[in-house]
Amino acid sequence: MLATLSAIILPILIVSALGFVWGRMGHQLEPRLVTALVTTIGTPSLVASTLTGLTVDTTILGQMVLVAFSVFAGFAVLGILVCKAMKLPLHSFLPSLMFPNTGNMGLPLVLFAFGQSGLALAIVFFVVSITLQFTIGIGIASGSADPRRLLKMPLIYAVVFSLIFVVTDWPVPLWLSNTLSLLGGLTIPLMLIALGVSLSQLHVRSLGRAAILSAVRLGGGFLVSYGVARAFGLEGAALGVVVLQSTMPVAVFNYLFAELYRREPEEVAGIVVVSTVMSFVTLPLLILFVL
Repeated sequence: MLATLSAIILPILIVSALGFVWGRMGHQLEPRLVTALVTTIGTPSLVASTLTGLTVDTTILGQMVLVAFSVFAGFAVLGILVCKAMKLPLHSFLPSLMFPNTGNMGLPLVLFAFGQSGLALAIVFFVVSITLQFTIGIGIASGSADPRRLLKMPLIYAVVFSLIFVVTDWPVPLWLSNTLSLLGGLTIPLMLIALGVSLSQLHVRSLGRAAILSAVRLGGGFLVSYGVARAFGLEGAALGVVVLQSTMPVAVFNYLFAELYRREPEEVAGIVVVSTVMSFVTLPLLILFVL
């Protein structure tokens, strides 16, 4: 069991640590450039490569979409209640409680824990997460929602492109499959390195409040996701994927949006750092539970 845990967790820690050391040494890794590469090229390619090479029943993918939307609805209710109880502004703190790091940490964890079939399910959850974050999440932070942002997301077109091949059962040309696999392969390592660099540049403010909200993000994520997954009758890898993706720390995108719209970015940065550190402590127990 120790070997299994090490094989899943240590690659995440090592690659993230490389990014952290890189940032601490003063080397440059422009966050906006990395974000642009990951969101416009890497992630759409990874999504298309994985979905067009599906080895799981497409019925479970549709169910995963419903589960994901239900989980995020639960996160929203929990986040609003906690913010109201602590008298915190929703536009600054609600996104951090709603949107976990399903990309940088969630995808590689699921890949190492459940393989390619689990990764396909995790990508469905991730697509729902990032779609909601770039619409509702930005809307909460900015004060105005604009569904037209979806039209600017290459990820959406990658999903539509993939579904055409999945539904029609058309074979993907080998040259295209190899190209998508090659481009998608850069995504997970780059996400982890970028996570480490981001953590090296963020600072904690209001440690006590950050610790409380981090505990809500991790603990609440676990309870809500497990309850929703059980209500939908999920078991095995599907249940594990939902719980893993939902019990991730605060996504770095929440800090970027807080910085962009001046929504107490120092506070949000603290929650990102503390929740990530806490998650590294809780990961062994979480992995043991889902396996």
